[in-house]
Amino acid sequence: MSFTLSRDNYAFDDPCRKPTQTSTCSSEDDSSSDHKRNNSHGDVDMSKPFFNPAGLNWFVTGLFVVGDLAGGGIVALPTAIIQAEFWTGLIVCMILIGVVTYTAYVLGLSWNILLSTWPEYRHHCRKPYPEIGGRAMGPTCQLLVSICIDVTQFGISVVYLLLASKNIQNMIIAFSSGGNLSFCILVLIVAACLLPLCFLKSPQDFWWAVVIAMMTTSAAVILIIVGSIIDYGTCHEAAQLPPFKTTNLFLSMGTLLFSVGGHSAFPTIQHDMKQPKEFTRSVILAFTIMAFMYVPVCIMGYLVYGDSLRDSIIPSIQTVWIQQAINILITIHCILTLTIVFNPLMQEVEDIFHVPQKFGPKRVLVRTGIMIAVVFVAESVPTFGPLLDLVGGSTLTLTSVILPCLFYIYLNAYKRKEEATGKPGTGPVGWRDVFTYNEKPTLTICIIIIIIGLVGGGCATFSAIVELTSTQFAVPCYVSVFQAKHNASAAQTNCCGPFQNLTTYKGATCSDPNLKFYL
Repeated sequence: MSFTLSRDNYAFDDPCRKPTQTSTCSSEDDSSSDHKRNNSHGDVDMSKPFFNPAGLNWFVTGLFVVGDLAGGGIVALPTAIIQAEFWTGLIVCMILIGVVTYTAYVLGLSWNILLSTWPEYRHHCRKPYPEIGGRAMGPTCQLLVSICIDVTQFGISVVYLLLASKNIQNMIIAFSSGGNLSFCILVLIVAACLLPLCFLKSPQDFWWAVVIAMMTTSAAVILIIVGSIIDYGTCHEAAQLPPFKTTNLFLSMGTLLFSVGGHSAFPTIQHDMKQPKEFTRSVILAFTIMAFMYVPVCIMGYLVYGDSLRDSIIPSIQTVWIQQAINILITIHCILTLTIVFNPLMQEVEDIFHVPQKFGPKRVLVRTGIMIAVVFVAESVPTFGPLLDLVGGSTLTLTSVILPCLFYIYLNAYKRKEEATGKPGTGPVGWRDVFTYNEKPTLTICIIIIIIGLVGGGCATFSAIVELTSTQFAVPCYVSVFQAKHNASAAQTNCCGPFQNLTTYKGATCSDPNLKFYL
């Protein structure tokens, strides 16, 4: 069956409209009448902007985006900045925030082009991002985008599950007088508690969860700054940067991209807005909030702790009640944010197995299976730092940096060509049209961003693979249970200084030092 961009033939050739399968962009009840709309657009008035009265307003959507992005990345971001020798890392971080703000903007414009051109996208759509890729560059690209998004969301889910479990383990150690519970068992418990939230259909069904997640992250940022100020007197004079390594710079880029890239879910969020055309406002609000969150945390991490920071800044906060309050807040964020991170992946798999959009046993079965797969990977790679770098440098770079620009210049060229000729297109435009119908500043910016993404993401991915398979290798949980137990320190505080033995409070117990973390 051929794929075409012609609006006049969507009832037969659109990948969302195949009569032999359930539509990915259809009305709520998936009834056959949805497939009988003819090429006159039915009762859809395409001259008016899309409006969903039950959707999210632009302000809540902006908070939704913050909740989607901030949290897991913010605790690892200071470490990434230290890896890149602070000033270099801080400059790269600010550049990346600007880049991803622009790519989120053009991704939103791309979805608006679909809404204004093809009426089927004005109903519930399970896979908006792949549909953007399909309309821009054809069905093969649509499939590749689906695979890329699935891998990205799956990897992020594993990282967040590991981070939440690690934080809970630290809380147990802090509040149970030295008691401990196996990290591997905690992964199972957290996943089981999270599973019921994953049965909700789409972002507009759980907007409250991610708004709460954004609020907990904001509170965590304030506490990180307060805790760092308390530790400043003891740790600042001894703080130092690790020796510069090129591989560390590339690894830091993976973490930075993980911290600011979450575009896989953006079209899903935008689709659930009252007025998707206002997504630009949401993007500006979200990344402005994130910049005000990230920069102070990174500066304090550098000034106070230096190279005594490890995977997360939380254990370096030496006031125990502040440290554990941050733990609780970030854990809440991770658990709630997983609801939106899981959602595009789950809807994709549901479409493959033709699961009805109404709640039922098939949804429960499919989403439980996905959770089991995530748990298996988490138990296989029980360290979130290198895995975070790998996801950030590979598929997340594609979905957050490269593909938004690539799809926009194709879709924009298609739209402008249609307006110039007065005729609907008959297929994806070619490179000649891309250069002809896009404005030169837009084309230049997008090409530069694509090149940056290819070079930076490729180097970051290679460095993360080397790190994951060598210096940061951790024994899988299902192997470690058969090995002799190592009696490591039960302390949860990483002390500061060049030998990681300086504490703010006399009598405090330091965790085992790791002087080779950046080597």
